[in-house]
Amino acid sequence: MAAAAGCSSTNTGTSTASRLQSQYERVVREVLPSVVQITTDTSTGSGIVYDHDGDIVTNEHVIGGAKTVRVQESVGNTTLTAKVIGKFNPDDIEVIRVDKDAGSLNPARFANSNDTQIGQIVLAMGNPLGLTDSVTQGIVSATGRTVGTSEPNGGTALITPAIQTSAAINPGNSGGALVNLDGSVIGIPTLAAQLPGNAGAAPGIGFAIPSNTVRTIADQLIQSGKVASSGDASLGLTAQTAADSSGHPVGVAVLAVAGGGTAATAGVMTGDVIVGLDKNKVTSLEDLEGMVAMLKPGATVTIYYTRGASTTVRSGSAKVGSLSS
Repeated sequence: MAAAAGCSSTNTGTSTASRLQSQYERVVREVLPSVVQITTDTSTGSGIVYDHDGDIVTNEHVIGGAKTVRVQESVGNTTLTAKVIGKFNPDDIEVIRVDKDAGSLNPARFANSNDTQIGQIVLAMGNPLGLTDSVTQGIVSATGRTVGTSEPNGGTALITPAIQTSAAINPGNSGGALVNLDGSVIGIPTLAAQLPGNAGAAPGIGFAIPSNTVRTIADQLIQSGKVASSGDASLGLTAQTAADSSGHPVGVAVLAVAGGGTAATAGVMTGDVIVGLDKNKVTSLEDLEGMVAMLKPGATVTIYYTRGASTTVRSGSAKVGSLSS
């Protein structure tokens, strides 16, 4: 009886592994044709076919300042020309459009990224290091991360809530697809964590922009070429870290304030130094960005700041705005 039971268990295990293998292969067959290679004069990356009109979504840092780009299809290796439709630097998202022969492109299916679970098996598809149609495998390591990006070919972005994955993310994967085993895109791989001291990428720690963020931004860019409401909180100011005479960060120096924005309504002016937000102390721009990333547009926030040579802390409250183009 024991031997028979053991034999049954082995067969079941083999059958389960076979089904999982088949599922991996099916997802790759279905989704990879929707992932293209994007090439400009200065960079190479990936993109996802978004719709039947030739729209392709990718990372802003993949395109940089290029106005037209080359798109290579996964199927048939056909090279097409695309133009920029719009970009949104704060979320590192850009949409390009193929005007000619777009009918050969295969739109991907996007999932509701709010359903993403830690431990979920995922595949990252793209063109790392120029190796077209590459696929890596891992799991969702965490959700709701806040990560900043800084690319030589693009600007800076603060991605929240980012999906963390153990699937390998290498240069060239940017703008590609992070896919679940249902064959739906849950995010766009954007960057890998870096080891301290510029010692290279940290293995197994990559980040992707959630599909819900991608769709929110892409739909607006396709419709009007700009973003009216990103869903990301904004205080309506431009700033940098303020330091004391010893070089220690002491707050955030306000360089410019948008009229009618949250900061202006709270009484903040150019030249002020923000030292607190709600009950949290602010000592650097990184502090402030992380706190703002956790806010929702429409919520009421209190900003604490000093003005001129005075050490007196002032405060003002206002509703949080939404980041837009």
